[in-house]
Amino acid sequence: MSDLPELIFCPGLLCDEALWRPQATALGGRLAMRVADTTKDDTIAGMAARLLADAPPRFALAGLSMGGYLALEVLRQAKERVTRVALLDTSARPDTEEQQERRRALMRMAQVGRFKGVTPRLLPLLIHPDRMEDAALVETIIGMAQRIGREGFLRQQNAILTRADSVPDLPGFTCPALVIVGRQDALTPPERAEEIAAGLPNAKLVILENCGHLASLEQPDIVADLFEDFFLTEAA
Repeated sequence: MSDLPELIFCPGLLCDEALWRPQATALGGRLAMRVADTTKDDTIAGMAARLLADAPPRFALAGLSMGGYLALEVLRQAKERVTRVALLDTSARPDTEEQQERRRALMRMAQVGRFKGVTPRLLPLLIHPDRMEDAALVETIIGMAQRIGREGFLRQQNAILTRADSVPDLPGFTCPALVIVGRQDALTPPERAEEIAAGLPNAKLVILENCGHLASLEQPDIVADLFEDFFLTEAA
């Protein structure tokens, strides 16, 4: 067992370890790191219970989008075990009715015909317009979705649909928090991050310019530097 402090990465919808690879590479050798399995459970509470069952007694968390919902649920279930948390491009609120219906429509589409994962039509919701021609970034995003697959996607969407409202719980999560959001995030815009940072007692908010919903991949070096300061320097 490693004596290094542990950081658990929580991926977003249709994302896997590749979402965090730039940061894991930058922090390598200085933290013990693992990626939470978000493919087997159809509730956020179930994902959190699975994470906690495998985690050490004390650990740090980083979650993006759905991974942020998971991180907040881990705090709800066992906040005394979490040393610090980074929340990227996420929301403490449940879906609106409009968001729920859009999600259900995507689930219906996934259940008929071939599962297409992240299509070119969905990409503008995920990344900054200037990055649409970034072939390596687009390939990473599409590859993650294909690896998660249809059944994993449906379980994840159900988990997101049934997640708890975390806004009332934010004042009770007192560990140090780093809240990051892309200025041009179309899915969870900066006001959602501002709400989280305002509700948490010990939070720092960072808004990344020229960045959409997938900050860890769109601005990998900046996020890695923020993580280094937050998880290593400030924690020392």
